[in-house]
Amino acid sequence: MYAVIASGGKQTKVAQGETIQVELLGVEDGAEVSLTPVLVVDGSTILSTPDQLKGASVKGRVIGTAKGVKIDGFTYKRRTNQRRRFGHRQQYSVVEIVSIAKG
Repeated sequence: MYAVIASGGKQTKVAQGETIQVELLGVEDGAEVSLTPVLVVDGSTILSTPDQLKGASVKGRVIGTAKGVKIDGFTYKRRTNQRRRFGHRQQYSVVEIVSIAKG
């Protein structure tokens, strides 16, 4: 069985027992989280309408945090010797999917 969840502005296809990375959730390691909204659930049939998904839920356990790849940025203004270099590494929560429940 799989489900499609929305978390952090992104949609992710998950299955029970999988480990996924989602935007930083702000909870400690080992905490149980409910990943909602659930957009699609597939068991023997596909459930996708809001009425069918009314009680659907995906539960997960936060394993830890991870960092994404480093992004380097550079801005400048021509002819003025004005320039700035910066970097960014996005932090993610690593979540293990514990259960997927239909509505």
